[in-house]
Amino acid sequence: MITLYGIKNCDTIKKARRWLESNGVEYQFHDYRADGLNAELLNSFIAELGWQALLNTRGTTWRKLDEARRESITDAASAAALMSEMPAIIKRPLLCAPGQPMLLGFNETNYQQFINEV
Repeated sequence: MITLYGIKNCDTIKKARRWLESNGVEYQFHDYRADGLNAELLNSFIAELGWQALLNTRGTTWRKLDEARRESITDAASAAALMSEMPAIIKRPLLCAPGQPMLLGFNETNYQQFINEV
C-alpha cells in the first residue's frame, strides 16, 4: 500500500493528493498532526533520506525559530527531536511504498515514475 505522509492543509500535499486521485492511485494519507509521528517512523525516514533532506529550512516554521534554536540543529538526533516536536518542519510530501525508495517532494514526472515502479 502506498502511503503519503504530510499535513493535510499543506498546499503541496493538496497537489499531490489531487494528482494521485486523478490518476486512480490508491493510497493511504498519514497526517503527522492527526495521526502522529513516532520515533521509529521518523528514524526510518532519516535513515533513508538523511535529516538534512527532511528538515524544511525554507518554511515558516523554521523561520519562526530563534537563531539559537536553528543553530542547535547539527545532527540527526537534534533534527529528530525538533521534527518530533514540530512535524510541520518536515519537508513534504513524502511518498512511500514497500520495497521502493522513498520519494520526497512533489513532481508529476517523479510521481508517475514512482507509481509505475510499484
